[in-house]
Amino acid sequence: MNFKKVESCIHTILEEVGEDPKREGLVKTPERVAKAYEYLTYGYTKNIDEIVNGAIFEEDYDEMVTVKDIDFYSMCEHHLIPFYGKVHVAYIPKGKVVGLSKIPRIVDVFARRLQIQERMTQEIAKTVNDYLAPSGVGVVVEAYHMCMMMRGVEKQNSYTVTSCMLGDFREDPRTREEFLNLISHKRI
Repeated sequence: MNFKKVESCIHTILEEVGEDPKREGLVKTPERVAKAYEYLTYGYTKNIDEIVNGAIFEEDYDEMVTVKDIDFYSMCEHHLIPFYGKVHVAYIPKGKVVGLSKIPRIVDVFARRLQIQERMTQEIAKTVNDYLAPSGVGVVVEAYHMCMMMRGVEKQNSYTVTSCMLGDFREDPRTREEFLNLISHKRI
């Protein structure tokens, strides 16, 4: 990322909204925003192979593996305003399992980009499917969108749910129902 260029753009935005970029509280704002955007979009610089890091193991286990309530934060590509929530991921192994910490890391790779929730949901599911070749993958994302809460319709309590079901999760209603039941239960 070209920090100086981003800082210059933020300086211009501050001027255009009627602020004085030389005001004490704003002097370092362009630099801070540039650093924030670097962090909030670090998913563009991550490589899934390096994230997975060989943590795929042969295992004779063929029941559903579910990692739920994975917190995420992302940026809406339409307004550059945050959206955030929970991701739930499940897969049915077919001879291979992945280290459990890799699933939230995969979520972060796609969340830390300019995104729409629908695409992010599919990218997570496709990545798990590509790396593990399981019998099926299910991903559900529940998110609050600040672009709907702070502006536009200004609905504070609405949230969006998206899903991507592959393999058995798409083809077998019982598998899909088991997954949806598992993620609906509260924590232990």
